[in-house]
Amino acid sequence: MGGATQIGGTDRRLLRAPKSEPRDAAFRKAIRQIPRGKVATYAQVAAAAGYPLHHRQVARLLRQAPTGSLPWQRVVGAGGQIKLRCEAGMEQRTRLEMEGVRFHGKRIDMVEHQHRFRTWEFE
Repeated sequence: MGGATQIGGTDRRLLRAPKSEPRDAAFRKAIRQIPRGKVATYAQVAAAAGYPLHHRQVARLLRQAPTGSLPWQRVVGAGGQIKLRCEAGMEQRTRLEMEGVRFHGKRIDMVEHQHRFRTWEFE
């Protein structure tokens, strides 16, 4: 049954969103809008770019982006949690702390550091 699951007797295909250059360009533009000392979640980036529910594609884009092309450290998981593991997660935290971002344990203080997108400025 490769790639399908049974839900209530109905086959549901698990589909990946196809690669889309306009979508990825919108993600890059949104990520570049996040200033130093602020963060946004994967879902917020996707929604601000006009592609709600495409947060996994934001993560994919960041994984595949050339080093130094995007401020990847400013994109975090829901609730201000760093999703990267091991050394990559430590590097992200260090970069954010160098920008002045404060943490409460393992989570970022989102009240103070969450970026609010102004989508009307994306045009």
